[in-house]
Formats: sequence, structure tokens, C-alpha cells
Amino acid sequence: MGVGRSPGQAWLWPLLASVVLTHTALNLARPLISYRTIAIGGDAVAVGLVTAAYALLPLLIAVPLGRATDRSRRTAWIVGLGALILAVGCVFLAVTTGLVSLAVASTVVGVGHLLCMVAGQGLIARFSPPENLDRDFGWFTAAASLGQLVGPLISGAVLADASGPALLSATSTALVIACATAVLGFLPILFLLRLRSPAPSGGVAPGPVPTLSLLRRPGMPSALLASLALLSAVDILTAYLPLIAESRGIPPVLVGVLLSLRAGSSLLSRLMLSRLLTRWSRKQLIVASTAVAALALALVAVPNGGPVALGAVLVAGGFLLGLGQPLTMAEVATAAPKQAKGAALALRIWGNRLGQVAIPAAAAAMAGTAGAPGALLFSAAVLLAAAVTAA
Repeated sequence: MGVGRSPGQAWLWPLLASVVLTHTALNLARPLISYRTIAIGGDAVAVGLVTAAYALLPLLIAVPLGRATDRSRRTAWIVGLGALILAVGCVFLAVTTGLVSLAVASTVVGVGHLLCMVAGQGLIARFSPPENLDRDFGWFTAAASLGQLVGPLISGAVLADASGPALLSATSTALVIACATAVLGFLPILFLLRLRSPAPSGGVAPGPVPTLSLLRRPGMPSALLASLALLSAVDILTAYLPLIAESRGIPPVLVGVLLSLRAGSSLLSRLMLSRLLTRWSRKQLIVASTAVAALALALVAVPNGGPVALGAVLVAGGFLLGLGQPLTMAEVATAAPKQAKGAALALRIWGNRLGQVAIPAAAAAMAGTAGAPGALLFSAAVLLAAAVTAA
């Protein structure tokens, strides 16, 4: 694999194939965690706490992992390791029947996903030329969106209208499928194991850039907040939509369709990102992404909305929601110095994980008093704050 090749050539495609498969596995498993929590007797508060556990350990290791990728000339193997850890987490979820062990299994899944994302984004930051950075991060996140589209469809088809004791068995079957899909996500990385960056000039790598210095760089704080708010919003929507649907008599198979509509709309916007950037600036699109996502979550929380109304809101919100992640990736990678792009992208993921711990935990408290709609409204408020900050 040549180091100087353009992003449209050989090295990018195996990475995108792995992203599709690992995110299919991840998004097959994530809604199942909520259903499995319900099946073993958990309530809305338990769903929020188990969702927060997904990000707990990744919160501690994200930045050290990013610095490790900056120091290493070969990082593709970390993506493959992440896919295998994700598979182990799915098996753990399939066999556990307690809330504590469910939270631990959710953490394992989060670690696997973290390794895939830090190393995958680092590959793009390292090998994509600056003029293609937005496009390649758009493709990267579009591949993730494809997995977000397919995963819930599979889980919805396996669960169908299962309830009561049958729900526990159905989630186990679906989680085994998620494990197999994650293992398939490891295979394309075998083609990238020889991919490496050139040695630093002079043979000595520059020293690490302090985290506070990264945070002070122009555009970095607002990009981190927007990314945090957008990703936690997707998590809260994924976790609480099943509860809202159940309260309105909407079966699990339709919940899978609704989540896939949101992901499909995000996929479309990411594929169109290059065209959108010819008309609007990166900053304008980040502001629009967070503001419209806030409105969409608030509308989902409105009582008595049926599947057609929810679908319309999720399609419109999903289109803008999908733009924020690739744009904030490119913003962070552009703001960081060359020797700290991996650390900066990992700092972004650290912020995401902080949001995935703190915001679902706070949302769980809201759900305890105001039900699942309260959790969505809380997330909408965070998104609105991010939109104001970005503007």
C-alpha cells in the first residue's frame, strides 16, 4: 500500500467496508440493550444508566489511545482489534441476564467501538490530503450511517413483535448475529496491516502537544461541544425511542424502521456533504445541524405522535443530524497541528464519551420524573446550547 495515494484509492475502501460492518453490529446491538434491560425488569432509569455505562471506560482511555496512534506508524491493526472486542461484547450481552453485568457488557461494546473510531479517523487524518478532508470524513461517517440503517432493520426483523419472556430469547439471537457481523468487520482490515506513514523528518518525532494547548486552538471548543451534543442525541434517541414507542403501542419492528429512516437520512446528507459545502460554510452547516436536531428531538417527545409523524420528523432531523459528525471531525483535524491530529480526534471522542456518560445519566434523572419524553427534551436543550455556541 503506497503512502502517497489519493483517498479515493486502495487504502480507503477496506476501511469503509470495515466501518459499515462494525457499525451494523453496533447499531444492531445498541437498541437490543434497551429491550434486554426491559426484558429483565429494568425501567427508564435503568435504560439511561446502562446506556451511560457504554461510554464509561472509553472516557478514560480515549486521549491516551489517540496519542498512541500519533506515535505509531501503523495503526490499522487497532481498527481490527476494536472489531474483535466489539464481537466479544455482543456475545457477553447475549448471555447476561443481570443489570450490572449488562452494564459491563455495554462497556465492552463501547471500548471496541472506541478503538475502531480513533484508529479509523486517525487513518483519514493522516493519509487524506487537506482538500479532501471533509469529503473523506463524510464518506467515513456515511459508511457508519449505512451500518446505522441496516443494524436496526435486522434487530427489528429478529425481534418482530416479541414481548415478555420471548423478548429475552429474541434479543439473544439478534446479539449473536451482531457478533458475527463484527467479526466480518475485522476481515477487510487484513488488507491494511502493511499501511504505514513515513518516518518523521530527521528521525525524531515531535513531542506531544498538551491537551490544554489543543483546547485553546481556534474553533476547537465549539466543535467539541457540537460533536458531544449531536452524538449523545443519537444515543438518547436510540435508547428512549423504544420506550416512547411501547407507550404508544408501536411494535419493535416499526421502531427498527424508524431508526433506520433516521440513519438513512443521515447517510444521504453525508454523501451530499461536498455539494452542500459549495453553498454553505462548515460553520453554517454545524449550526444548522445542531439547531434542527434540537427541534427534531423536541417534536419526537410531543405526545400521541404516531409512526408516520415520527418517521417524518426523524427523516428531516436525521438529514441535518448527519452533517455534524463529519464536519466536526474535519474542523478538529484542521485545527490541530500535524503531529497531534490523532490526539485531537481522540479528544473529540473523549468529549463525545463524556457527553455519552453525563447526558444520558442526566436524561435518566429527567426520565425518572417526566418519563422518556423528558430525556429527549433535555437532550434537545443541550443541542440548542451547542448551536448557540457554534454561532
